Amino acid sequence: MIIKQKWYTLKVKETLQTLKTGYDGLSKEEAENRLAKFGRNELEEKDRKSPFILLLKQFTSFLELLLIAAAIISLIMGDYVQAIVIIAVIIMAGVIGFIQEYRAEKEMEALKKMAAPITSVIRDNEEQEIQTGEIVIGDIILLRTGTRIPADARLIEAINLQVDESPLSGESVPVEKTIEALQVMELPVGDRKNMVFMGTSNSYGRGKAVVVATGMDTEFGMIASMLQEAEEKETPLQVSLNRTEREIGILALAISIVIAVFGVTRGYGIIEMFTWGVAMAVAIIPEALYAVMTITLALGVRRMVKRHALIRKLKAVETLGCASVICSDKTGTLTRNEMTVRKLWVNGQTIDVTGVGYRPEGEFYVNDRILDPQNDTHLQTLLRISVLCNDTHLSGTDGLWQIKGDPTEGALVVTAAKAGLWQDTLNNQYPRVDEIPFSSESKRMTTIHKLSRGRIAYSKGAPEVILNICTHIYSNGQEKELTNKNREHILEIALQWAGTALRVLGMAYKSLPDVSSTTDAEHKMVFTGLAGMIDPPREEVREAIQTCENAGIKPVMATGDHKVTAVAVARELGLLKEGAALSGAELDGMSDDEFEKTVEQVEVYARVSPSHKMRIVDAFSKKGYVVAMTGDGVNDAPALKKADIGVAMGITGTDVSKEAADMILTDDNFVSIVSAVEEGRSIFANIRKYLVYLLSGNTGAVIAMLTAILVGLPLPLTAVQIIFINLLMDGLPAVALGTEPPEQDFMNKPPRNLKEGIINRHALWYMVAVGLWIGGATLLVFIWVLDNGGELQKAMTIFFATMISLRLCNAFNCRSASNSLFKLGLFTNKEVIYAAASSFLLMIAAIYVPFLQVAFKTVPLTLSDWMIIIPVALTVLIAVEIAKFTMPLLKNRSKNPN
Repeated sequence: MIIKQKWYTLKVKETLQTLKTGYDGLSKEEAENRLAKFGRNELEEKDRKSPFILLLKQFTSFLELLLIAAAIISLIMGDYVQAIVIIAVIIMAGVIGFIQEYRAEKEMEALKKMAAPITSVIRDNEEQEIQTGEIVIGDIILLRTGTRIPADARLIEAINLQVDESPLSGESVPVEKTIEALQVMELPVGDRKNMVFMGTSNSYGRGKAVVVATGMDTEFGMIASMLQEAEEKETPLQVSLNRTEREIGILALAISIVIAVFGVTRGYGIIEMFTWGVAMAVAIIPEALYAVMTITLALGVRRMVKRHALIRKLKAVETLGCASVICSDKTGTLTRNEMTVRKLWVNGQTIDVTGVGYRPEGEFYVNDRILDPQNDTHLQTLLRISVLCNDTHLSGTDGLWQIKGDPTEGALVVTAAKAGLWQDTLNNQYPRVDEIPFSSESKRMTTIHKLSRGRIAYSKGAPEVILNICTHIYSNGQEKELTNKNREHILEIALQWAGTALRVLGMAYKSLPDVSSTTDAEHKMVFTGLAGMIDPPREEVREAIQTCENAGIKPVMATGDHKVTAVAVARELGLLKEGAALSGAELDGMSDDEFEKTVEQVEVYARVSPSHKMRIVDAFSKKGYVVAMTGDGVNDAPALKKADIGVAMGITGTDVSKEAADMILTDDNFVSIVSAVEEGRSIFANIRKYLVYLLSGNTGAVIAMLTAILVGLPLPLTAVQIIFINLLMDGLPAVALGTEPPEQDFMNKPPRNLKEGIINRHALWYMVAVGLWIGGATLLVFIWVLDNGGELQKAMTIFFATMISLRLCNAFNCRSASNSLFKLGLFTNKEVIYAAASSFLLMIAAIYVPFLQVAFKTVPLTLSDWMIIIPVALTVLIAVEIAKFTMPLLKNRSKNPN
């Protein structure tokens, strides 16, 4: 059915007929059939590594190859048991590594699917939102300002449509579009004015288009091999951890070589010390670090999704934990985004409007008397402008009323419906023929409608902006000259309303001849009235702002609303206390140096444009702050990219702003940003916990083994036992620490320095101190057993059990760097309990199962032996608990010596 066409040469009707679709779109069944036939609308990715290749990769590292060499040598020397055990352990380690990496890869794939973009289409004559990957040839897609074009499509409607095609053509100037057929048979992509292409974006106007190519058949798909990245870039944290792992690896090899050489000089066999040295090196290196980190990141990001924050770029996770400034929009983020018109001003009188939310039910009052809106020409005119100069739709099903579009526009549509003016009826009576879309620079929107004779332009926008384009006012049924006194009075009313946190819009109209320029519409207009609506603050935001202050994060409001409105809302939320408030105009009057000196004192920015947001980010960055900036418009994209953490709105945000952002709020709520910061801190802390847990235990093992050789003691562990301990410690307990939930006091601490490494001073001291404790305690038990006549194999078994038990107890210590286990709650992370129990049972099996005794060279231990091992293991838990209790007391005493 679908053939290659020069679609730009066909007329709209011909295109629709060829694609067997219509203006009402495809049916659900037809769309599903086409999706099954032609595949998803996605660019093909480079072949991923198959699970088999991923499994083989586990056995190709330098240390794994050394272990295989050790097994072969053991086999040649006739030590079949050791050879078999080493091979078995290698296989077990490989399988565990494979499971971790495979799981990490699947987690990341799942996260990418969560971030899949959404597109508005018409199907079954209804507007629907579907995943971009589900778009099929023949779908009718809706294009609004900021929409990312999801596929190649032929335009069937274009109103002031301009498309940014720079990703495809490199042309920086937006291309004006038309629906007219082009009669030139061979045209380059940039000249196909009636086509839109995948990967480009709608920068102005609106339109509809029918999809003619998807996936790899699009223009973008044809050059996909050049555009696809060979591999995803690693985040700074991943780079840092890889470097740390390499440095630890070099250190481990050096230590193992030194110990092995020293062992040979003490009379041990070369082959024995080679195998032992390799095992020691494997035990020291945290080879599961990368996989555990990826899993921790993925699980943390999933938790963020549950808290309405969708991470698009992994680097944002580590940066979130360092955020020191959150610069947030007001509408919908700090407020509910459920606008309701409370007041109207027309013909010199104020009208109060009742009703809540989007239900079209309410009354109109003037001086406490009910007003019949049907009998008031001025009110009818104001409400007609409100509905027709509007792109938002109101719909109700089973008593549930919803809006599709902007909440501010939705409030106007609802108010008109309360007066009996229904949108569909008015749109049929006054069909729209042209428009000048709203932009953050113009702060107004104008639509042009056809009348029985001539045309009429309707405008709405900021009161001062609308007044500036008006020369007359509609008063007492006549168009009268708009005097300076009128202007001052109207602005005074708008200011009073804004002072009570009302958002105020002005309305105007202008009669036009049949033939006139669209740009002439916004000159010499007739002012009609004002509408004041309120967007109540979110109750939960007050607590979130207090949380920010406790966490050392500065919350800042940056809004396009009036300064008076912004200040009123900020004070109600507790965001504005002793700080200053600046308007965009005041900011324009300041030099960069002047602004940088005052930026830390400003808590509210009003009437700001996207360029102002850029200056705010710049000023904070120069002061050393890590800035999270919110945005929802096309023009917010540069500020979102410039900020350390760009945050787009999932509900009201444009596709362009979402693609520029590092994180998307699925509920547009300020609280979700704070929650994401908490999760960001938690994720980084969990990766550090894993590393500290593993390296402190490894340090203890090295100290015990090295000391034993230096003082002339027998080797406390065999190579197989070392590898087995490494397998236990690197597995379940490590992953379990990565699932630790955020600690209650995380948001009572200042942000982490972005330059601070994963191993900070506290972590280093902990690794050394606890490593000494674990190594010293284990070695003392080993010496005590030997001194009391215990056989070497029994002493080695007790050393083996004590080392594992101490390190498992240390896993509970590492759940928090500062909080007691009892404060955290023993059962708040059950995964650690399950992991420790599983590892302990595996150790028990190695000691008591007969064939494993032969493999690991262990002997059964008695109850009296365990009466020594368990108390010694608990000492590390008790010691660290005492340290966590006393350290804060010592710090407070040093700060207050009296």
